Amino acid sequence: MRLTADRARPGAKDDSMKIAIQGEPGSFSHEAALKLVPDAEIVPCALSAEVFAALDSGAADAAAIPIENSLAGSVLEHFDLLLHHDVTVVREALLRIRHNLIAVAGAKMDEIDRVYSHAVALAQCRRFLAEHPRMKAVAFYDTAGSVKQLVNQRDKQAGAIASAQAAAYYGAEILARGIEDDAENYTRFFLVRRSSEAETDPAANKMSVAFTLEHKPGSLVAALSALSATGTNLTKIESRPVPGKPWEYIFYVDCQIASKDDGTRADDGTRALQALSQHCGMVKELGRYREARGIETSTT
Repeated sequence: MRLTADRARPGAKDDSMKIAIQGEPGSFSHEAALKLVPDAEIVPCALSAEVFAALDSGAADAAAIPIENSLAGSVLEHFDLLLHHDVTVVREALLRIRHNLIAVAGAKMDEIDRVYSHAVALAQCRRFLAEHPRMKAVAFYDTAGSVKQLVNQRDKQAGAIASAQAAAYYGAEILARGIEDDAENYTRFFLVRRSSEAETDPAANKMSVAFTLEHKPGSLVAALSALSATGTNLTKIESRPVPGKPWEYIFYVDCQIASKDDGTRADDGTRALQALSQHCGMVKELGRYREARGIETSTT
């Protein structure tokens, strides 16, 4: 699969959707963005806050953000950013994560003494690193960025852990493939748009919601019971602290929206929001979208 680099790439289409990602070209977020929108023009950003700022300003039409990894858990910062920006989740995708040891051309495995990558990627390759004690793990801001650094510095004693696409993009070599500890390593990504431009998929069968509760016994049970009574199936719940209010929390839930027996769509999303509003101080719908079924595999 060819990866589009950035807005300055030769032959870029003026009318292509610009999608902001956190990280360098060749990252897993880059790959996920192109699986969500194949003809997208990628806008790389150093920080997640910059991704949402690009969306707010119009520098990007959408953003592709990782929201949850099957091993590392939720990307908590992205829940906060979704809540505090006027954006809507419009699509979901699952990406199988495959890590590789990458080096510059001509480097040899037994000469590498440092391996750079994002801290999460390093943690997911502990077994490989333990089997190669000569290699010191060094945390870096981005998986693809670590490959970019190798190529720029032409350091044959350093390696990086990243995707095969990052190696291809920067002209590096793969010394070892599939070095992750657990093959069941998947990341769930959201495609996010400005709320004023978001269109709900008619086949949407999943919804994400944020809400707050009164700080009293039984409030969460009451809210979830009301949600269950609407026929929605809760698939995830996450809590985040409320700034300035110690021991109070914002809850984030994902739920499947049920269908009527005759196969037509029931308006369970709206009924779920109404049910929650009776028990919650704040309820914000983050988006309705089609549940990701097939898992896209990162190119090996």
